[in-house]
Amino acid sequence: MMSPEEIRERAEKLGPWFHNLVLNGVPTAPAHFLGDYPAVKFERFAAAVPADLTGKSVLDIGCNGGFYSIEMKRRGAARVFGIDYDEDYLAQARFAAGVLGLQIEFAKMSVYDVGAIGERFDLVIFMGVLYHLRHPLLALDLIHEHVARDLMIFQSMQRGSADVEPLRDNYDFWEMELFDRPSYPRLHFIEKRYADDPTNWWAPNRACSEAMLRSAGFEIVAHPEEEVYVCRRVEAPEWAGAAYPARGLAAGSAA
Repeated sequence: MMSPEEIRERAEKLGPWFHNLVLNGVPTAPAHFLGDYPAVKFERFAAAVPADLTGKSVLDIGCNGGFYSIEMKRRGAARVFGIDYDEDYLAQARFAAGVLGLQIEFAKMSVYDVGAIGERFDLVIFMGVLYHLRHPLLALDLIHEHVARDLMIFQSMQRGSADVEPLRDNYDFWEMELFDRPSYPRLHFIEKRYADDPTNWWAPNRACSEAMLRSAGFEIVAHPEEEVYVCRRVEAPEWAGAAYPARGLAAGSAA
């Protein structure tokens, strides 16, 4: 058992933290610019996540400091596997889980490498990652093709209109005005920086987030929070599918 002062000192050395975790009474990011984040966000959609995950497996993609991995373990998940490409975040997550006495596995891995995991999970958490990716639709395709078995909790930063218009199955080549409609799916590209973050590459509007999910083979079953969707894996539409092998596999191997 670590004393509150020992926890505070270790947390400060592992900082800065994007996830404010309360570890035996000690907050890891007490001055977070978003407040008690991500707890304040989770409160708005927690009821949409299965309360009892007993016997279930969970994959947390882009786990950051481990907030959602910890919450899913607290809901009884038999196995929680958190992945992130940032060693600093992984060190935070391992420390937090250890202080709380929770058995959670963490590993350095990109979303583009999920094909190398070799198993599917009952619940996939894919939150706060899409807009940081150079190839966002590829990531959704890989999740669908390799690791999603049933449910996925998805979240992305969204900008632009929150209106969503019904889409027809096809449009004539000369129908061009639809691309100017605020309610048409738009994925805004950020060439340089947004919010002082060079990894913010994309900002979808709501219509785009929903269209991308459907196009990758995820049925939206709930929209409990402005940016959050609960999805179920279904058959991917015709022409969809990942075309990117997991790193480490020989060229031409199935991913």
